[in-house]
Parts: sequence; C-alpha cells; structure tokens
Amino acid sequence: MGTFISVQQLCPHCQFARHWNSQPILGSTPAGNLQLSAATYVNGLSFYKLGKVFKAMNMQLFKYNTFRRHARMFIEPAVVSYWKSSQEDMLRTLREEEKVVVGGDMKAVSPGTKFGSYTLMDLKNNKVVDLQLVQSNEAGGSTHMEREGLKRSLEWLKERGVTPDCIVTDRHRHIQEFLRESSVTHLYDVGHVEKGISKQLLKAAKKRDCEQLRAWLKSIRKHIYWTAATSTTGPERVAKWTSILNHVQGHEDPLFPKGLHPLPVPRDKGQWLAAGTQAFHKLEKVLSNERVLNDVEKLSPHHQTSPLKAFHSAILRFAPQHVVFPFLGMLCRLYLAAIHYNERAERPTSSTGDPPYELQTPEAREGECRAKAVKTDPTFCYVDNLMDLIFDQVFVDPAPFTEEVLKIPVPEDLTGRSLSTSASFLHGAFPPQCAPTLRGAMRGVRPTG
Repeated sequence: MGTFISVQQLCPHCQFARHWNSQPILGSTPAGNLQLSAATYVNGLSFYKLGKVFKAMNMQLFKYNTFRRHARMFIEPAVVSYWKSSQEDMLRTLREEEKVVVGGDMKAVSPGTKFGSYTLMDLKNNKVVDLQLVQSNEAGGSTHMEREGLKRSLEWLKERGVTPDCIVTDRHRHIQEFLRESSVTHLYDVGHVEKGISKQLLKAAKKRDCEQLRAWLKSIRKHIYWTAATSTTGPERVAKWTSILNHVQGHEDPLFPKGLHPLPVPRDKGQWLAAGTQAFHKLEKVLSNERVLNDVEKLSPHHQTSPLKAFHSAILRFAPQHVVFPFLGMLCRLYLAAIHYNERAERPTSSTGDPPYELQTPEAREGECRAKAVKTDPTFCYVDNLMDLIFDQVFVDPAPFTEEVLKIPVPEDLTGRSLSTSASFLHGAFPPQCAPTLRGAMRGVRPTG
C-alpha cells in the first residue's frame, strides 16, 4: 500500500507470531501515505515528478487517485481553512488603518486563459488580502475576467467593513470603465506607463533622423518616476512631465514655472534636440499625446504594483502554467502561493555582516544596474502549521472543514463541454463511415487534473 509495509512473522517451531507495521494506521489510512501527500501538496511539488523519483529508486508509491483522495478529503479543506483564518487577521489590520491603499492585477493561470486569478494586495503592508479565481465563461470571455475579479474583490472587502481609499492598477480598459463609477480613487502603476512610453520612443528612434531619441530614453524613464513621486495633484504631474520638452530655465506653464536644477553644459552638444527637428517632433508627439497626459495625471505617487509581479512569480511554484488543474485544485494552489508569499514578504535585511545590497542587471533594462536588498533566509512556518492542522484537526473531524469547502461556488467545467462540442464538430465534418474511428479517438481524450 504505497509507502506502507506490514510484516507478519510466524515461527514454525514454537508458533510464536508477531505483526509489525512500518507506520501507524489512522482509521484505514496509513499515516505515512497521508503525510507524503500533504508534504507534496503544501510545498507545491508535482506528484508525477515525485513518482519518477520513487521509480528511479525502485520504491513503491501509491497511485495518483489515492493522492487526489487525500487532497480532496483532508489537504484542500485544511488549506481553505488556513487561508480564511489568515484573511481575518489581515482584515483586522486593515480596519485599524486610516487610509487603505490596495493594488490589483490579474494573471492567467491556465493554458488557453481558462482561469484568471485576480489578486488584491495591501500595498502598505505588502500582503495578499484576497484572491478571486474567475473562469472565462463566468465573465463572458477572457477579456472581461479582470473586471469580474476586481468587482468580486471589492464586494468582498465591502461586506467585511473595509472600503479602500485608493487602488493602484495597470491601464486595463475595462478596469478604467468600472472604477469610473466607483468612489475609490483610481491610480496607475508608474512602471506600466513608463514601459508603454519607452516602447513608443524605441519605435520612434528607429526612424530616420530620430536616432538621438535613444540617448534620452534613460533620462525620460527617470523623469516619469520623479514626476510621480514629487507631485501632489494631477495637473502638477502633467506640468512637470511636459517640462522635459522645454529643458530651459523659463517655462510657460504657471504650475511649474521654473526648473529645479541649473541648466547643465552638455559634453556632447549633438545630444540636444533642437526645436523643429524630426527627432523633437517625434518626442513631443509621444510625450504630449492626450492619452499619455491622461495617464500621467493619474500616476501613483508612492505605492506601485511591483509586489504583485513578485507574487505572480510565486504562483508558478504551486501552479505551473502548462499544468491543467480543476477549479478547486487551482484555487487551493493559489491560496498556498498567497500564504507562502505573505510569510516571506517583509523579511528584514540580512545582518550577517555581508553587504546589505547586491547589484543586479535585468535584461529588460539593457544592462542598467539596480541595487537589491539582501534579505534574511526565508522561513516555511506555514508548512508545519498546515501539517499540524491536517493531522490534529482535519483528520480527526473533517466535517466542519469540508462544509467550508462546499460553500465555495464552483463553475461548470469547460473541459467536458469543449470535448462534446469537438466531437459534434468532427462527426459533422467527416463522413458516417468514419464514426467508429472518431468515437475511439474521443474516448482516448480526457481532461487532466
């Protein structure tokens, strides 16, 4: 039975008998089997890869159906309970804050954008507060999943007595339309806006007589972050942003009448863009575009959505992009990713005596160096807590935990529908004599999970 070994001994001379088990039996479940399933699940490991390890070592392992039964009966109810409990702790913290600033973003977490995970994060404390898993047919298509996820998260917060003062997101069109009707202040992540402007400038720099724009790209990137961080109102942001076009002491804009730095003497006079040139015209066209000015007016001054990107990377550990999971399995893996991230989020800087910062050169920044704080080693206390919860509470009395799982609304699975639709299409597209072959082919197709 998987990792369980039972030995019965009988002496043929004195008839002495002895029975030995390699591990305790909990009811009818070997404790080691359940422990291996739980350890595999809560650490975000793959059962199939675990099976390959056991096979390479010529060791016996229980079947995948046993692993799924353990997950369904004990592990997933424990994960849901643990996540709900941690959410309540975060809600108490949010209710005590004077101003709640949250950030939101969606990530497609399955092949073909079947599922979209919308994350709402407390940007002040760097904690994932809520997760909404949306199936594409619930929102009327994959393009509407982000709006549906945000709507559910805000309703969830409102029901629990928390109303965000501000939300920072990307520039998703459906999110903009939805938040226009809301009382929550909507601001844009500076990184998303800067990335869009940089792409336009790089494209313009490839055109004839516009090569000088590439030399200004780094300065413009810094300027947009400075604009957001040093401004208090939307019009002030726009005035500071457009001041880069003037780059002189006297400005026409009364909101920003004078530069904050003396005019430098350039080492290479060819770097300056003269008014009326093709390069300056392209730069002005990009930076003074109406949509860009509207985006700059709503830049977030301090809190950004970069922690959400880090969390999306953590999701891949528990739910790899190429693996198909059922709805509840995907949701529990997202909960585990959030629990994992929240425990590691606010680690202090290392105090071992080594340099507290290290230089990194991201490929996306074309060799530009960045200083990153060296944190203390991560902890995995949540793994021990979940294992204790599974064996001390869920296994002893699973009823209240499974009832909590049953309250989660699970949408209709799209896999079966798509297979039946494909079968109907194939039978209609091929002659009747091909029907037996097609039926055999469709029987061999089944969803994974």
